[in-house]
Amino acid sequence: MLQYTKDASLTGVDIPFGVVEVSYPEPESWHEREFYALAESELAAVRAAFEPYERKAVFGENPYFRFFKKFKKTFPVVLQFESAVIKGAGIPGHNPVTDVPYLLELTSHVLSGTHDIDYISGDVELYISTDRATFPGMRGFELHTYPGDFCARDGMGIIFSEIAGADDRTCARPESRRVFYPIFGTPGLPPEVIERAIDSLRRYVGVLAPEAVIESAVF
Repeated sequence: MLQYTKDASLTGVDIPFGVVEVSYPEPESWHEREFYALAESELAAVRAAFEPYERKAVFGENPYFRFFKKFKKTFPVVLQFESAVIKGAGIPGHNPVTDVPYLLELTSHVLSGTHDIDYISGDVELYISTDRATFPGMRGFELHTYPGDFCARDGMGIIFSEIAGADDRTCARPESRRVFYPIFGTPGLPPEVIERAIDSLRRYVGVLAPEAVIESAVF
């Protein structure tokens, strides 16, 4: 696995963080039909569980929702859930590698992402930002960290901000085969939430690519 370290800003800070690293085989051996059938079934079950839907009832006490609200932001999974699950749009379907964490977010309401290991330089250092440091975002826009934001950097710079998102250098591409999926926590979130999310993500990867090599850890 990559080496993940915490700098001094995380000393005494209770934010669990999970990582799932996956080495995918080439797409010829993927089971895309089975994966998307599973996704459809999972989303149908979630939709039924939350009918009738009311945002406050579902997300009002969600720790991520409250965490993002402190930064005057809407937890992005809320909008994804309302579009993909409640309105029935489903998951994107363009890249199974990135659809895996998307499905995880919709079914567990945790926050995840995807980074290409081949573009990581050196170790990954986790830290709490103290300022508004800018970095190029994955959609071509300049992003910035926030004071109190949970972030990570490698030897070449910032790779993600929990609030702002992923950078454009290490974010997943259609050709990405060696990736790591961060599973973000929030202050005081029980590690068991991250552990359950890891189990679900590993299961989704196993359905998509039974030959994939998977490693995971909680920090």
